[in-house]
Amino acid sequence: MPVVNRIADFAEDMKTWRRHLHQIPELSFDLPQTAAYVADRLREFGVDELHEGIAQTGMVAIINGQGPGPTIGLRADMDALPIAEETGVDYASGHDGKMHACGHDGHTTMLLGAAKYLTETRNFRGRVALIFQPAEENGGGAGVMVDEGIMDKFDVSQVYGIHNAPNYAVGSFITTSGALMAAVDTFHIYIQGVGGHGAMPHETRDPVMAACGIAQAIQTIVSRNHYALEELVVSVTQIHTGTVDNVIPDTAYINGTVRTFDPAVQEMVIRRMQEIVDGQAASYGVEARLEYERGYPATINDADKSAFAVEVASEISGAALVEPEGGREMGAEDFSYMLQSRPGAYLFLGQGDGAGLHHPKYNFNDEVSPIGASFFARLVERAQPLN
Repeated sequence: MPVVNRIADFAEDMKTWRRHLHQIPELSFDLPQTAAYVADRLREFGVDELHEGIAQTGMVAIINGQGPGPTIGLRADMDALPIAEETGVDYASGHDGKMHACGHDGHTTMLLGAAKYLTETRNFRGRVALIFQPAEENGGGAGVMVDEGIMDKFDVSQVYGIHNAPNYAVGSFITTSGALMAAVDTFHIYIQGVGGHGAMPHETRDPVMAACGIAQAIQTIVSRNHYALEELVVSVTQIHTGTVDNVIPDTAYINGTVRTFDPAVQEMVIRRMQEIVDGQAASYGVEARLEYERGYPATINDADKSAFAVEVASEISGAALVEPEGGREMGAEDFSYMLQSRPGAYLFLGQGDGAGLHHPKYNFNDEVSPIGASFFARLVERAQPLN
């Protein structure tokens, strides 16, 4: 089965919605214009319930089917990024320094398209909970919505989400059963030494050398402390210290990211990083403090729900364009919180050639909106059929 005919009929409307959203990018939890536009469309379509103000600007819309049954959750993220747009399109961002550089305007549009179709047809039993989420990029809005009780309040039994994938064939679907995306943590290391004249280093306790030693030693966590076939990334991404060429500074700062799939590996990293920071500080005669922040957990698809989603994707795009075991990646996604709360699956949807995610020239491909909307709609009709 290709794109649902009725959804294809309003593809131009979806393009209009998406390009309007593209012009009003907003960040994190602060999405008043975006949320208002989405809410207006949902009321226009005739959803049965609209619950606003969840996680500040998130919302859940309920569409009732024909007869009793469970509730299936469908999620789209709505926030943008603090990036200055360089696409040159005539519908470019109207908010300086902000843009939809990750395609959340497209994700929201796909779910709106499914909402319009499902309110018209209601060819399912039970209910659909349409989850429009803020703060995926920064703040873990999915986790906040779960903590505010949406899964229990709306009795969601399973949940699904999509992310666009540049430089994969248009309409292709990629996922995997089990762990799909990594947990993401952040570390901060603050070093306090004793500064002095660069010509007299013997009178100092040099935080610059300590920072270099710590940064190098941290890499041994990957190379010497874990099994090579278990995915792990430890990246030092910032070192800040000093101001001039002839002064040894008092302080240094190190920052970076850790990506894991296995909680046991994550715990090992935390333990070894603390040991390295303490040991290196002692060896260089400085004081050092580690702050380790646990971020989004790993995104883990339920095996059965992933297989079901692959079946639906194959109906929409054909089996040749669906990769059911596409492997893991070290990126992170806060949909993981929803998958911790309920079984479900997360998939990538190819959108053709173009700039990558988080790039100032990135632009969502409107051609895939009807595909994503059809996927969402068929998930509901297949999961909760009338017969």
